[in-house]
Amino acid sequence: MMRAVICESWRPFDALELKEVPAPPMRPRGVRIRIEASGVSFATQLVVEGKYQRRPPLPFIPGTEVVGTVVEAAPDADAPPPGTRVFAVLDWGGYAEEVVADDIHVIAIPEGLPAEAAVAFPISYPTAGAGLLWRAHLSPGDWVLVHGAAGGVGLAGVEIAKAMGCRVIARAGAAKHGLLRDRGADVVLDSAASFRDAARDATAGQGVACVLDTIGGPAFDDSLRCLGDGGTLVVIGFAGGGIPTVAANILLLKNIAVAGVNWGTYVGWSPGDHRRAHAPRARALWSQLMGWWQAGALKPEVHAGFPLDRFREAMAEVSGRRSAGRVVLRP
Repeated sequence: MMRAVICESWRPFDALELKEVPAPPMRPRGVRIRIEASGVSFATQLVVEGKYQRRPPLPFIPGTEVVGTVVEAAPDADAPPPGTRVFAVLDWGGYAEEVVADDIHVIAIPEGLPAEAAVAFPISYPTAGAGLLWRAHLSPGDWVLVHGAAGGVGLAGVEIAKAMGCRVIARAGAAKHGLLRDRGADVVLDSAASFRDAARDATAGQGVACVLDTIGGPAFDDSLRCLGDGGTLVVIGFAGGGIPTVAANILLLKNIAVAGVNWGTYVGWSPGDHRRAHAPRARALWSQLMGWWQAGALKPEVHAGFPLDRFREAMAEVSGRRSAGRVVLRP
């Protein structure tokens, strides 16, 4: 038996319950992990309410990113040996003491990377990395504008852009500006203020090569107008509210593009579940991110850690927008 947060019907996150449940059974190509840290994300609230684009079968344990130690593996699994510290991306099951993950999504972590910090690597860093590396086609010296820059994906985007040799304009609340400067942001703007003129001034009127947009909402139109010739607005999510629409004539007149990046596609969360076809590309990106961490270019920020029985408080830090970096559970 183990302790786990259970979602037995579609409900608000605070209505979830912590219970004793059987440990998950082993499955083909599975890897059992004893969990040390689990990531808490805004999207989990949508999942447990049945509002996410993908619905797990009820009842289920929420949580899609964990760090821990390999306990055992299925005979057909290509997995690190027992005792290896790893991170893993999951379909669900992370808010628990144990989980069984797919072998292709279990990655050994380097010596010296703390468990809570490593929670940023299954999803946050590769989401930002896929946007900047695979969609934006950036070159050293390019300007990148990051909205929601103190959040998990936003902060990862700031660091990855700097690792690529780009210059960064980061937007976040005033209390988080010091963190963004510490991570190398060249210009830091308050999220409550207009940013269009500031972006134009910072780039000497040329516009940015990329906008990494984690928030959507009203900032979208001005983001398009911040792009320079050939620039790309990368859509990550809509934490700021409404889902914007694109006036196609702006794309034509400014020679710009809008591109989405859904990390879930690469880890099997999209219709069709092509996780094994995408696994080589996903694992190569994880390897690159690990290399950047070892070089000191990436410094995962942990806002707070909570024991499993305080899962509601952990989510309140995220939904209340008080967090800078990641919030984690410690099963």
